[in-house]
Amino acid sequence: MFAWVGVPPWQWAVFIGCILFFLALDLGVFHRRAHVVGFREALAWTSVWVTLSLAFGFFIAPRMVEGWTHKETIEYLTGYLVELSLSMDNVFVIAMIFAYFRVPPQYQHRVLFWGILGALIMRGLMIAAGTALVQRFLWTLYVFGAFLVVTGIKMLFSREEGVHPERNPVIRAAQRLFPVAPYFDGQRFFTHHQGRRAITPLMLVLLMVETTDLIFAVDSIPAIFGITTKPFIVFTSNVFAILGLRSLYFVLANLIACFRYLKTGLSVVLVFIGVKMLLDPHGHPRHWWQFEMPTTVALCVVAGIITLSITASLLHTWWERRRGGKMPEPAGSVSEPPAVPSG
Repeated sequence: MFAWVGVPPWQWAVFIGCILFFLALDLGVFHRRAHVVGFREALAWTSVWVTLSLAFGFFIAPRMVEGWTHKETIEYLTGYLVELSLSMDNVFVIAMIFAYFRVPPQYQHRVLFWGILGALIMRGLMIAAGTALVQRFLWTLYVFGAFLVVTGIKMLFSREEGVHPERNPVIRAAQRLFPVAPYFDGQRFFTHHQGRRAITPLMLVLLMVETTDLIFAVDSIPAIFGITTKPFIVFTSNVFAILGLRSLYFVLANLIACFRYLKTGLSVVLVFIGVKMLLDPHGHPRHWWQFEMPTTVALCVVAGIITLSITASLLHTWWERRRGGKMPEPAGSVSEPPAVPSG
């Protein structure tokens, strides 16, 4: 039912060990000192992570995992594209969080680093739980599919509500446990304020980023189960998409206004994957409709939707500029003190 090529524990350990090594190298060497990540640097790092992601799917995994075939490569690429696309919406929310708290640009990478490390752990646990649930109860694939359709429709018609830390239960709990300093203390998450140990606004930002990713993971994890239920592919495609999120943020943060139709495209992607999961649940006995969509077709449809939404956004931006319209200012102004929500 859930036939999967053998992935022994040592191969999981090697993959996770390599990821931890890259993360340690990133924070301990390349970003040891806080600095503003420029567009060129971010674009270079984005290229590095995309290249590593593609190299893993095309060259490393086929030699690393016994039984890896062309089908697994297509599933991995589709899953990676879906997760990366959904992460782009996460990028825009993170930009609003940074703007709300007025986080200085030189400290943003540190928040993203620890936020993404936490996201990897949370998503790993969610993938393990989701895999166990699907393998035990096949009908949960229908639940996931229906959830994605409803979520996609809601996203399509919902309005952007902005950032509301006062509604976040994790933020409220942190403010009850620790006093909050009204200022940044470099890139520290803890400091001393009025003779007491306190958390800085940067810690509140980190908690906001973590909880935001948890919310996005509730959508993205079921989405990739619509592509494949093989744990190794689900996990690795998620990992590479999340690892590229940091540099992707610095590439897209100042271009948010140019992607006005991207959210619409992501909504359509969620609905498409949800419908695909309802009609073609992996590992479930076929019904009278005998519908089966090749993963290659799903890859082309998802890529087409994202490309179309980005192209429409860029054309709209070009038309607005031609007509002399003003583009919204990029998020991230840091000219004022940080906005610390009251407890």
